[in-house]
Amino acid sequence: MKEFELKYGCNPNQKPAKIYMNGDKELPIEILSGRPGYINFLDAFNSWQLVKEIKEALGMPAATSFKHVSPTSAAVGTPMSDDLKKACFVDDIEGLDESPLALAYARARGTDRMSSFGDWIALSDVCDETTARLIKREVSDGIIAPGYTDEALEILKSKRNGNYNIVKIDPNYVPEVQEVKQVFGITFEQGRNNFEINKALLENIVTENKELPEEAKRDLIIALITLKYTQSNSVCFAKDGQAIGVGAGQQSRIHCTRLAGNKADIWHLRQHQKVLNLPFLPTVGRPDRDNTIDIYISDDYEDVLAEGTWQTLFSEKPEPLTREEKKAYLATIKGVALGSDAFFPFGDNIERAAKSGVSYIAEPGGSIRDDNVIATCNKFGMTMAFTGMRLFHH
Repeated sequence: MKEFELKYGCNPNQKPAKIYMNGDKELPIEILSGRPGYINFLDAFNSWQLVKEIKEALGMPAATSFKHVSPTSAAVGTPMSDDLKKACFVDDIEGLDESPLALAYARARGTDRMSSFGDWIALSDVCDETTARLIKREVSDGIIAPGYTDEALEILKSKRNGNYNIVKIDPNYVPEVQEVKQVFGITFEQGRNNFEINKALLENIVTENKELPEEAKRDLIIALITLKYTQSNSVCFAKDGQAIGVGAGQQSRIHCTRLAGNKADIWHLRQHQKVLNLPFLPTVGRPDRDNTIDIYISDDYEDVLAEGTWQTLFSEKPEPLTREEKKAYLATIKGVALGSDAFFPFGDNIERAAKSGVSYIAEPGGSIRDDNVIATCNKFGMTMAFTGMRLFHH
């Protein structure tokens, strides 16, 4: 297949639309089901690069959940605690522990379930039956992977009445060195961002604390590769083998840090015992549970605990998760990793990061206020590495 006609471009009025290869070459994909759209393919090709690079950097199966050309999360297939499985709504998936790929997607999808509703999925490895069963019950636009087992393909093809978007990509495909795009009829050309992110990038530690355990290196690598494919400005919080909060597309870096930090806090709070034990009625579906938990965790919790409302959601009225309880719970969190696609210009980013348990940071450095940022890290006993490499993505 040398080209594929799309229903329309970004919006229904943008016709005609297609994807194709220059030089009369074959596309490196097969469409096994459905008819992916313009934004679907933007998600697919960006998300595939992300999981491919994480797999190459860490040697572990990786998965990501994408929406509007930015990841909600990315993860590798590390074991999940019982509480995390329950928080991610996967505690009933048979065979989950035996499939690192399924664990990776369970983590990625479960990180920011509100943002992942209707996501595009990318898997670094051949999709197996367990991963397909996990995906089948989630609302999703489509998936890209290097292959699918027969059992997995049968399961996925049953989604959306047989119209679920399933794309197979050639894992050996290497794009041209130069990238070309048009804006307002003007052609832009640049070298593709082939910068390799690996543990050697974390050797320039500039803080008093030089401790950087292997788990932290893994999490920083995941954060940085996630940022490489996130709309800038962006920062990413990571822990336990997954991105737990992505702040994307903000003009102000402190707003990125606050956004990502808030998402990371929500990920932690979803594992609070009060949240795990919310007495949902069996008639409340997964999307409604996600939305209810999101409100219950927030300062607007009364919206779901009000008389006449809680009865439609719960078998009995839950006690609120108070601001004091949330603050005390989050104060116990530590060991979180934080990556930034460009330098932190002020120490306020570090102050906010500390509230979300950040212990390890990787950022390019190069600000005229680097001394202030380093001093703020030292105040909290954090370890920070300067990577020397900006990761803007637009």
